[in-house]
Amino acid sequence: MQTSPRDDRRALLDAKLTELGLYAKELCPEGAVEMSTVRYEDEDGHITLVVPPTCSEQEEDRIELALAARAGDIFEATGLFIVCGVLDRPPR
Repeated sequence: MQTSPRDDRRALLDAKLTELGLYAKELCPEGAVEMSTVRYEDEDGHITLVVPPTCSEQEEDRIELALAARAGDIFEATGLFIVCGVLDRPPR
């Protein structure tokens, strides 16, 4: 049984979201990663990393730039547009 191009693209998206999510956890093991395949306009998926309140602004910027660079590499290689965001977890 052959898979459709849509199924192939979905499998690729799932694999790349997983790859990016694991990379986000490498960058910030204490962070909470949220992934979504909900499409908005030309986006294929989303990754949000919620960093702990102990994360400095400089560290947050470094993480955000690293995630964006990896997402850019994925876009260049596959055409998948995965939007990444880094958010602060409010202190309790």
